[in-house]
Amino acid sequence: MTMITSMATIIRRMPMATTESLPPLALLRLLQLASPALPIGSFNFSQGLEYAIEAGWIRDEANARDWIMGLMRHGVGTLDVPVLARLHDAWTAGDVAGARALSARLIASRETMELREEDRHLGRSLARVLSGIGLAEADGWLRSDEATLAAMFSLAAVHEQVPRNACCVAYLWTWCENQAIAAVKLLPLGQSAGQRVLEALRLAIPDICESALQMDDEDIGTATPGLSIASCHHETQYTRLFRS
Repeated sequence: MTMITSMATIIRRMPMATTESLPPLALLRLLQLASPALPIGSFNFSQGLEYAIEAGWIRDEANARDWIMGLMRHGVGTLDVPVLARLHDAWTAGDVAGARALSARLIASRETMELREEDRHLGRSLARVLSGIGLAEADGWLRSDEATLAAMFSLAAVHEQVPRNACCVAYLWTWCENQAIAAVKLLPLGQSAGQRVLEALRLAIPDICESALQMDDEDIGTATPGLSIASCHHETQYTRLFRS
């Protein structure tokens, strides 16, 4: 199962009103943003997965699936995705100051230097891609300490009139795919095992996004102490494949 067919299946599970309002160019932009070929360097980061494997917390396919699923349910799905939805609203309303405040909130919510610098790197890199294809609104984020992947991802989505729900689904899918690819490299897992992990994650994405879209401001946050510990240790891990 390829990334494109997986994304298409996820999109078919969205509410009919959302999928019917997704014109071809918007769908293509969404696939571009979710593609591993997007040149922002996300493949360089494991988000603590490398240390978790080094420490023996993750030893096989089932462990990898449970680790990634846990981070998605209690971290990305309860912090990144609800903030992404609010960023989408801010860009739609032309509220640049609001978008900057939300992006800064995401940076402040990262619990380690490694995670903060990863988000800034990905945000600035996507800003360069968007600026290079003529999206002038991205120019002010090229060197910004407030730049995040979610801010630039949502900007690109709004510019192409991608609905908020579809934006959130694609963002969560690309995070899952990066994590699964990292697990395949590190354990190592075979490609078929990696696809089984992705299938379990794919089935959970629509419900996680729906919950995120209904989340109140005061409920946004993470409950992933394992990630924080793994990321802290990864910053000083002697031998590593992924960046810190």
